[in-house]
Amino acid sequence: MFLIWLLIFGKKKLYTVNLYIQTFTLNNHSCSRSEKKMIEKQFFEILNNELVVAVGCTEPIAIVIAAAYAKKYLNGNAIEKIDVKASRNVIKNAFSVKIPGTNDFGINLAAALGIQMGTPEKNMEILTDLKSEDVRAAKKMVEQNIVSVELSNSPKKLYVEVVAKTEKSTSKAVIEDFHDNLVSIEVDGKKLNLETEVKTLKKNDINLDDLTLDKIIKFTYEVKTEKLGLIKQCIDLNSHISLEGINNSYGIEVGRNIRSNIDGKLLGNDTTNFAVALTAAGSDARMAGCNLPVMTNSGSGNQGILATMPVVVFAANINTTEETLLRAVTLSNLITIYIKSMLGRLSAMCGATISAAGSCCGITYLMGGNAEQIKFSIQNIIGNLTGMICDGAKAGCALKVATCTNAAIQSAICVMEGHHIKSTDGIVEDDPEDTIRNFCQIGNNGMAEADKILLKIMMDKTNKSNN
Repeated sequence: MFLIWLLIFGKKKLYTVNLYIQTFTLNNHSCSRSEKKMIEKQFFEILNNELVVAVGCTEPIAIVIAAAYAKKYLNGNAIEKIDVKASRNVIKNAFSVKIPGTNDFGINLAAALGIQMGTPEKNMEILTDLKSEDVRAAKKMVEQNIVSVELSNSPKKLYVEVVAKTEKSTSKAVIEDFHDNLVSIEVDGKKLNLETEVKTLKKNDINLDDLTLDKIIKFTYEVKTEKLGLIKQCIDLNSHISLEGINNSYGIEVGRNIRSNIDGKLLGNDTTNFAVALTAAGSDARMAGCNLPVMTNSGSGNQGILATMPVVVFAANINTTEETLLRAVTLSNLITIYIKSMLGRLSAMCGATISAAGSCCGITYLMGGNAEQIKFSIQNIIGNLTGMICDGAKAGCALKVATCTNAAIQSAICVMEGHHIKSTDGIVEDDPEDTIRNFCQIGNNGMAEADKILLKIMMDKTNKSNN
């Protein structure tokens, strides 16, 4: 598995950490075999629900999927009008990010592509078979001004509604809560029965109310790694796109620039800089419309990349085993899912801060950290990164990913050196669960007005450029 890193970084080992995985002492009662099976089943349901393969940024994809559903059930051929209504957070993230296969961006283009493709069954991989003729036809529709976009008044953070009209018919498709969660199709005023009409409905949200950090750590330590095929796929996919970003020009080339300066006067030849370079490169490629698939985490490709790649690079450079790597990446992704479930799928807070918390835990685990030290690493990373805003998906996300990767490794090192942020400081509490709740309270409540201001600034820029 690590041959790929040797090819990139050379055979020189950067440094060695004495790896020892301590037995976690948790405040959990002993479980019967049936209880353990139920707990394991719950965790695999969580992983299967939240780690999803996607091509392209997930907000434009949600618009493509909704438009494709609207087209599928529409009567008539000539499309006369496409009306898109979306929540603030969807508009913000679909505003500037490039769509794979198009070398372009735009909410109206995403909707037009969905109309052209009409294959919603592929869900988050709907753009896999995008053809040049689809792109040309979609761009022609945009040029003809038949696509309109407006802010929805839905209270949902993730909401997409597409209404398509022909000379004969009108259809409406609605997606809520998850990027591929179709909740309604209406054709000429009549609602269709989704259970009979649609074969690829999103599973119901998995209940995470009883999830705790202790349960996550315990599962990570005890699970049989041969069952973690999804995590292996996560490592493979996200490594592939990160290598693509390192080896080719995408976006503002954050990862490539860091990599090219390693061994130079500016950056040192060390694990941290390699991890930052690879992780940022994955974001570079994805935000610039690379058509390679990624394993998303909680609906975000950047979160999936950041929850995985720093841990993978760190594991490679301390020459650990595949089993330990799989456990560390599992821990990272589950911590990310856990925090994201409380913050919400879309937020005014940058999602990279959450997956950095996951990576920080995974790296602490790789360095031999016990359960207490893993929890302390959450205190450090949340005390460090809270407040980083999300101003939409775009090329510049790679810089935020780079910052968060660096912070994750720094926070883990501090913990392993015996230092962590105390409960006397800022939003950090004695119990890391309470620290997470404080973090989410800031994101959900404290930054709600900031979200409105961010979108207004972005829309005002567009209006200025159009005048």
